Amino acid sequence: MAKRHGVRYIVNDVDEAIAFYTKMLGFKVLMHPNSDFGMMSLDELRLILVRPSGRGGGGQRMPDGTEQSPGGWNRISIEVDNLDFMVENLKKAGCTFRNELVTGVGGRQILVNDPSGNLVELFEYYHTR
Repeated sequence: MAKRHGVRYIVNDVDEAIAFYTKMLGFKVLMHPNSDFGMMSLDELRLILVRPSGRGGGGQRMPDGTEQSPGGWNRISIEVDNLDFMVENLKKAGCTFRNELVTGVGGRQILVNDPSGNLVELFEYYHTR
């Protein structure tokens, strides 16, 4: 059996995060058994959402008592075909961004915050002919 790999994000509200990822970015829900856990996919990317609850599992406290929290600068990167259109729709929906569009060597990107402040990089490659 093939192994499945994923990215785990700590979120403040799993239901709110699921709404964001499905409505704004096209993810599909694979599993959502309760308000502390959800698993989603976009193509081959599996995204695991966990709310710190203190009840065990991926969101439990560390042995030294440190609580997990969302945010930081690590991020998933999603390739999009029309970055300008995507950004316009996200802004209309009230989403917040950490930067403006950035042009680089291979394409353009922008960083959008999910509802808990986790980053999602939207990347549009330059198309060469």
